[in-house]
Amino acid sequence: MIRNILFVCLGNICRSPLVEAVARQHLADADLDIAVGSCGTGGWHAGEQADLRMRAAAAKAGYLLDGHRARQLQAVDFQRYDLLLAMDGGNLRQMRRRSGASAHARCALFLVWAGMPAPADFPDPYDGELAGFTRSVTLAEQAVNGLVERLRGY
Repeated sequence: MIRNILFVCLGNICRSPLVEAVARQHLADADLDIAVGSCGTGGWHAGEQADLRMRAAAAKAGYLLDGHRARQLQAVDFQRYDLLLAMDGGNLRQMRRRSGASAHARCALFLVWAGMPAPADFPDPYDGELAGFTRSVTLAEQAVNGLVERLRGY
């Protein structure tokens, strides 16, 4: 049974906090009692708010990220969370290197686990234009809908 999910990206200021907020709302709307969190494989943004551009794009769609503070993936996360979903293959590889073999099966790519068609990686909007942040919100909503449907079967 899945009781909690951790969403993981690189710096925990764009993709994973967005997906965490979208998932929190959609899981509650679906009456699924599943806790969510997010973090980054890198620690250079630890303690910072989500990227201003992501906060703006998310707010426009009704998701508030203002209270988010970035944090880095920690060893205890592999014990604490039932499912750890990476935003891209690079982060998944980092997670598996840090997790130990016992947690490998609980680490997966978010878009794949949510049943989304290719590509498997959730594009990082950080170095792009503002439109990339808006596309991220749309992709997060679509993927979280797939996630919710899959979790209903558990």
